[in-house]
Amino acid sequence: MNLDPNIVKLIISGLTIALGTIMPAFAIGKIGSEALKAISRNPEATSKIQTAMLLAIAFAESIAIYVLVMAIIIKFI
Repeated sequence: MNLDPNIVKLIISGLTIALGTIMPAFAIGKIGSEALKAISRNPEATSKIQTAMLLAIAFAESIAIYVLVMAIIIKFI
């Protein structure tokens, strides 16, 4: 089976996006879940928990953004 290099690039970039965004999505869900549990246990600390949660979500989302950049580089180079 003879594959065109452009088709291979499209397949690899698609798999990069698909596999590279699964774990950040699970991490964001876990962070939100644990933050809600912590807030329900200690409502007075809501602002501190929420700040830490948003920061952790931003770091987890940045991994997905790096994966997007890598997929674009794979596709066009």
